[in-house]
Amino acid sequence: MVKLNKIYTRTGDAGTTGLVDGSRLPKHAPRMQAVGDVDEANSAIGLAIIAMGDRPEAAWLTTIQNDLFDLGADFATPVPDGADEPWALRIIASQVERLENHIDAMNADLAPLDSFILPGGSPAAAAIHLARAITRRAERSATAAATDVALNPQALAYLNRLSDMLFVLARRVNDNGATDIKWVPGGSR
Repeated sequence: MVKLNKIYTRTGDAGTTGLVDGSRLPKHAPRMQAVGDVDEANSAIGLAIIAMGDRPEAAWLTTIQNDLFDLGADFATPVPDGADEPWALRIIASQVERLENHIDAMNADLAPLDSFILPGGSPAAAAIHLARAITRRAERSATAAATDVALNPQALAYLNRLSDMLFVLARRVNDNGATDIKWVPGGSR
């Protein structure tokens, strides 16, 4: 368990931050942009949980928040020479599969889409869509960082699957898609 006695350390005052292996890099480095975007997605999921109230799916999102802390640690742990360290906390295939199972279970009750949908419909769905959009940004940041440094492919897959799961969850929260707001191409002309 992590123990934080002192919140500020002053070690980042010069614009650098520490990685799990003790190395330092600029706070604006692509790797750190991805870590920050994952943190923002996690915060947006926290708002979605509150908006969902007592729906049972909120517990899924709490598990996902924990996964996203793991994912941030994964991204903050360099992969030396393409090999993994046995002590490193990494996203694993079963975490990606769990998301796929949630998607499949929820999607079974939804009518197929016949149009794109607008983010909204209900406050909970709108909050989930916001978390989805931020998760997509985290994925873009992570894939950009992965062009410069080795990142765990399972972590990248997790972000991709998470945004899909959030999309399907938003539809489920919208009365299984019945209260989705459909996009009408050119409808506001």
